[in-house]
Amino acid sequence: MLNAPLTLGRFFKSRIEKSGDRYALGWIENNEVKNQTFNEYRKTIEILSTAYHKIGINVGEKIAILSQTSKEWHYLDMAALCSRNCVVPIYPSYLSHEVDYIFRHSDSSILVVENDKQIEKVLPVLQNWPNLRIIISLNELPEEVLKKIRNSHSYYSYKELVRIGTDEHKTHPDLLENHIQNQLPEEYASIIYTSGTTGEPKGAVITQHAFTMMLKNIDKTIQGGFTQNDKALVFLPLSHVLGRCDSLLHLVFGWQSVYAESMEKLVDNIQIVKPTVMIAVPRIFEKIYAKVMSQVEEGNIVERQIFKRALVVAENYFNKIDNDLSPSASELIEFRLAQKLVFSKIYARFGGKIRYFVSGGAPLSEQIIKFLRYANLTILEGYGLTETIAPCCINPLSKQVAGTVGRPIGDVQISFAPDGEILIKSQALLKEYYKNPEATQEALRDGWLYSGDIGEFTNEGYLKITDRKKDLIKTSGGKYIAPQKIENMAKAMPHISHMIAIGDGKKFLTALIGIEKERFLPMLEELGLSTDCSIADLAAHEKVKEIIEKEVDQINQDLAQFETIKKFTIVPEEFTIENFLTPSLKIKRKVVSARYSSLIEAMYQ
Repeated sequence: MLNAPLTLGRFFKSRIEKSGDRYALGWIENNEVKNQTFNEYRKTIEILSTAYHKIGINVGEKIAILSQTSKEWHYLDMAALCSRNCVVPIYPSYLSHEVDYIFRHSDSSILVVENDKQIEKVLPVLQNWPNLRIIISLNELPEEVLKKIRNSHSYYSYKELVRIGTDEHKTHPDLLENHIQNQLPEEYASIIYTSGTTGEPKGAVITQHAFTMMLKNIDKTIQGGFTQNDKALVFLPLSHVLGRCDSLLHLVFGWQSVYAESMEKLVDNIQIVKPTVMIAVPRIFEKIYAKVMSQVEEGNIVERQIFKRALVVAENYFNKIDNDLSPSASELIEFRLAQKLVFSKIYARFGGKIRYFVSGGAPLSEQIIKFLRYANLTILEGYGLTETIAPCCINPLSKQVAGTVGRPIGDVQISFAPDGEILIKSQALLKEYYKNPEATQEALRDGWLYSGDIGEFTNEGYLKITDRKKDLIKTSGGKYIAPQKIENMAKAMPHISHMIAIGDGKKFLTALIGIEKERFLPMLEELGLSTDCSIADLAAHEKVKEIIEKEVDQINQDLAQFETIKKFTIVPEEFTIENFLTPSLKIKRKVVSARYSSLIEAMYQ
């Protein structure tokens, strides 16, 4: 196997041979974790691979998956990746026209849907899909829905697929093994469409070799820091490259990956699973931080004083540690007391066994990283793109530097263009953008990926992202401002959920502020508002404006004069995936700015 071509099928086979009787996957039923060993996992993949063959899915065909995260999503994905097929993930939150574009553009011929809600979404556009041959549903579809698709397309439920594969496997037990032996490194493993904030999404073509190299880079970098005794809770969208990476890490480390029931049940699921590792995006940590701070504000004056003192004690303690100094005996005693009275309770919320969080997908506030660290919750912040198949940098287990995304992993090389744009070279890169040679030529030059991000190395060799190249603001006075820095500071404020800094070509900066009702619940009575008030009601309230103004002033204190926010407007609706956020929870800056152009103009009058 040492010199065998790099493919996911071979990677899968190797892990089964090493860890056959250990737990591979898990899921939650009736508030209990159900377990599956690697040998049982292999059998599931063999059955589905055999079923693919039996129902007529050919080598190289593209399988589009439109579903929420689940073990079945992963099973069908893994079976395809081992059977020389190409998987095209589609966000379940996408609207009909967005699904239509990706399915047709990718030349997919097989559609996997989660349920009747997802199939109803695409029924109006199915006639635009001449390539569509087979529909598979993870859940059973109602008879009235089946009537609409049966006559025109072959249809199988997941249960039927398992039954077909089980029967066929008795007479063709070697189908999966043959696929794995014949797999080639250059074959397409996946086409992952960017959830870009503007324009049509681009399909990043990921080969078998590149996908496997990404996993090997992680393994080489972690060097035993994660083990087969760890347990991960998988909940991110598998349609996002970070969630997809997460779903494959049991192949790297031999640990058990347990699938959460849903994002809504995440808090309860954490207590049931008690994971040791969790991979998440910054929005999850921001919500945790906001919830804790809100509860502190609701507490009595003694509780608030204890909390504030605990923060000071922890900050002093870790400042010593980070500067390679030993805390004094009294500092150590104070820190342990702060842990017992305050921070241990925060740690317990995550099941009491967490060793590492891994954060990626967007920048995470340095303040939030430090706060969670005080609670013994270590965050390994990393950096990656769809084009790098998730991580290309990560903070080392040995030493994390808040405010950076760590060091390059495995074979990854980082360089910088003259304007500071981050350039990335690795075997774990996209091959091209599908059917888009112009975008490919713009992004890939002389073996380097032009990331679109601006950054720099610290003296210790840690990568620091300063902004997105296209988001840089140039004021009318000629000053360049990185809005990401300012917006990231805003995320640490108790009542600001989102901020968009504005000022390109203007004399000064303004901001659109996004708020969430949840953060104002404790004070609704004081504001004279009912529990069914709207975001618009809150945004228009003078007291709410005063609260946000104080927080903006607090942000401004840590900014250069030309970077400060001079005026702001609270947006009268919540930021969600349905309006202003991408499925990976990044702000669609241009969409928000266009929607509220009149409010922006008013701030400059």
